[in-house]
Amino acid sequence: MEEETIDVTTAPVADAIPPVETTAINVEPTEVVETVETVVETTASASSFGVGTIVLIVVGVVLAWLAFTYNKLVRLRMRVKEAWSDIEVQLKRRYNLIPNLIETAKGYMTHERETLENVTKARTAAIGNNGTPADQGQTENMLAGALKTLFAVSENYPDLKANQNFLELQRELTDTEDKIQAARRFYNGNVREMNTKVQLFPTNLVAGMLGFKEADFFEVENEEERKNVKVKFDDDTKK
Repeated sequence: MEEETIDVTTAPVADAIPPVETTAINVEPTEVVETVETVVETTASASSFGVGTIVLIVVGVVLAWLAFTYNKLVRLRMRVKEAWSDIEVQLKRRYNLIPNLIETAKGYMTHERETLENVTKARTAAIGNNGTPADQGQTENMLAGALKTLFAVSENYPDLKANQNFLELQRELTDTEDKIQAARRFYNGNVREMNTKVQLFPTNLVAGMLGFKEADFFEVENEEERKNVKVKFDDDTKK
């Protein structure tokens, strides 16, 4: 049987490879644009979600700090007011004791009219002072000085010093003075803490915006000046 020989070189290429059918894909330009926009929006949304979360956290922290700082300043201001109320209680107690002291001393200190009047005037000025604690401190110092002079002059009146009512009033006034000084130290301690907060950064920014101001100290004369003067008389005076 003879083998059939095919001459490849002479066979047409088109006849050797069968034709391939192709399908055309029609894509509208608007569909491409919409697809791109969708991808961009999705990416932007994911990015903005992260930034938005960070912004919310920062805002939350700032608001929490503002609330804490405001409440702290309010508490300090209330403590200052309460401490000043304690001082006012003791000052009123001293005001109420002075008239009885004057009435008792009048019967013995007939030649000390000016001394007694100075005490009365100083008491009136202190009661009528509705200014700041610093202003109040000045009038209280005047009253304390007038009382100090009265007690010093009373040393020259043995009968007055022996009067039990006068001695009791003097003791009560001394006790009241001690309580005023204790209340003053407590008040000034609270004022110092309040003023420190108001001055320090960044609390001072909140204090300035919300109307918190430094409080006044209640100043008095020094310890040596507050001590009662002890008047010593020579032998000729005692006779």
